[in-house]
Amino acid sequence: MSDFVRAADLSDVPKGGVLGIEIGDLDIALVRDGDDVYAMHDFCSHADIPLSDGEVEGCEIECWLHGSRFDVRTGKALNPPAVQPVPIYPCHVEGDGVFVDVTDPSTTQES
Repeated sequence: MSDFVRAADLSDVPKGGVLGIEIGDLDIALVRDGDDVYAMHDFCSHADIPLSDGEVEGCEIECWLHGSRFDVRTGKALNPPAVQPVPIYPCHVEGDGVFVDVTDPSTTQES
């Protein structure tokens, strides 16, 4: 069963950018690529650094500290030093809201 909660207003997530938020005790990065928004754990799997402080390019986000990149759709680590994925969360846009389900994260390495 999905438990989507309103995480942010769509207008708060910059186009081609990222917004760091908290849902309960979880830190989430909302990443926007065009009309699509993705939700992922906000910390790099290599170093405990907020990904929401990094740069977004298309469907990739880069950790500012060591340059690890992640696919925001799958959480897959795309280059070292990170080798582990970051959890991603089901997310959708409804009206002017961004909704996220943090009850069942995925940590797939598939693309």
